[in-house]
Amino acid sequence: MKFNQILLNFLIWRVKHIKTQNFAMILSIVIGAFAGLAAVTLKETVHLIQHFLMNSKHAEVNSYLIYFYPMIGIVATVFITRYYWKEKQGHGITDILYTISQKSSVMQGAKMYSRMITSAITVGFGGSVGLEAPIVVTGSAIGSNIARIMHLDYKNRTILIGCGAAGAIAGIFNSPIAGVIFSSEVILVGLGFATFIPLLIAAVSGSLVSMYLHGDDVLFSYVLKDPFGAANTPYYILLVVLCGLISVYFTRFTYFVDEKITKIKNYALRGIIGGLLLAIIIFFFPPIYGEGYDTIKLLLNANESEIVFQSFFQLNYSNPLVFLPFMLGVIFFKPIASSLTIESGGSGGIFAPSLFLGGVVGFIFAFSVNYVSPESLSFSNFTLVGMCGVMSGVLHAPLTAIFLIAEITGGYTLFVPLMLVSAISFSTISYFEKYSIYTKRLIERDEYIPHDKDKQLLIGIKLKKVIEKDLVSVKPYHKLSDLVKVVRTSQRNIFPVVDDAGQLVGIITLDDIRDIMFDEKSRDEIVISTIMSDPPASISSKDSMQSVMKTFEISGAWNLPVIDEGKYIGFVSKSRIFNTYRTKLKKDRAE
Repeated sequence: MKFNQILLNFLIWRVKHIKTQNFAMILSIVIGAFAGLAAVTLKETVHLIQHFLMNSKHAEVNSYLIYFYPMIGIVATVFITRYYWKEKQGHGITDILYTISQKSSVMQGAKMYSRMITSAITVGFGGSVGLEAPIVVTGSAIGSNIARIMHLDYKNRTILIGCGAAGAIAGIFNSPIAGVIFSSEVILVGLGFATFIPLLIAAVSGSLVSMYLHGDDVLFSYVLKDPFGAANTPYYILLVVLCGLISVYFTRFTYFVDEKITKIKNYALRGIIGGLLLAIIIFFFPPIYGEGYDTIKLLLNANESEIVFQSFFQLNYSNPLVFLPFMLGVIFFKPIASSLTIESGGSGGIFAPSLFLGGVVGFIFAFSVNYVSPESLSFSNFTLVGMCGVMSGVLHAPLTAIFLIAEITGGYTLFVPLMLVSAISFSTISYFEKYSIYTKRLIERDEYIPHDKDKQLLIGIKLKKVIEKDLVSVKPYHKLSDLVKVVRTSQRNIFPVVDDAGQLVGIITLDDIRDIMFDEKSRDEIVISTIMSDPPASISSKDSMQSVMKTFEISGAWNLPVIDEGKYIGFVSKSRIFNTYRTKLKKDRAE
């Protein structure tokens, strides 16, 4: 109670002395710092878990136990999320976009820590996913909840969600520019240039906290050794086409695995089956274990021979004819492994898998060219450019991919090939997949409209709030005289006919009875059921606003009844929707 009073006094003082825009910038410092701290905490926790498992006397390199660690992590995550927190897992970025679009940017307070815990378990035990999406969810939840406590409006809550995301990416990669671009390109799509300032502040804050606590020990970094050669441009173009196609494969296999594994309705059983399938994949292709950044570092340093030392099959991997098929198998199964980890109940994201897949593709491309021709392509350069290409395609975030790779390599030596590869890869996947993994399912359910402010405002209208329940109903067995009495006291021109079971059986408008309502003889003889008509269409309170407006357009009606499970609820008028839309539009412009 005392805290609430202090908070109230502070908020009153803030309104009087600090403009909301300036206050949001101040909060962005705090949010970025907390997001950076969360990133460091999550990285350290995962490293501790991995160190404990890998140094255990029961976890020697060739021990069978290591193949089942991911299943243990997935099942543990399932029990924590489904049976303790009652929370649904999945793609964290998708959840953020859904919250912004459908829940007024109000995120659950538990998400400030829940995804950190579950992703630490999943990734720490070797799940084939990344930490980036969970830490972005954590940072965004911190931003949303601080904004809610400070009684900020929807637009500023949304901006501070973006600040949390920017601080998280900046903290986990020590890449503030990439954090800002990611937040603008993926989270805050459609918001204006004014949002850049708080995003910049939050990203710098998150990066500084990470640097102070961790120094240069970030999730992934590399110092470039080889220069960019313009003569290699044709090879980069070939690589980018390959990256675009791999991005399509990654995206569509993610949907395929999602569709198949979610048919198992028992969450625990789904986790066990998904974990066992993942164990089989890792048994044959050990590099798929975990995030994969260690594998990428080995490729960048041309230590590919160390990648396969965990393999159960003691083959001559120094032979390119053995090594190349093995790595092609890694490319083929990595998207499957990542999808199994997430869709069977694990907590993580596709950020790291896309970087891993791109790095392997880039390395294999350079390795193959060098093997069959006199060329001497840089393994490290093509690995990094491949990472950019696949990430750009899978995430539909070309700018984020460019600046992330540029920042983690400490310079802009590869900026030209990064721009080339990112742009063409994005164009390639856009031809096959118009929307990203994060947005496709939301758009299919009419829960998210990118790049269209008018439609975003429209779907932001909650149908249940515009249902009119003040229409006076009549019974089908009533006489016209009963309806005339209702007309005298009603201010509406439409009257639902509802039976004793609460079902809508028809409607009557004033136009239907205008010629007979003043005939006293007819009023006492005519039964309502004989003059009522069927409604042109009906909707449900669960329908999306997009679906409702489409029904209005097809039917040509201005008023539609709302029917839920056969029961009459009320009416929705097109004019009321338009009035609500205009109100939201004025409010948005004022903000």
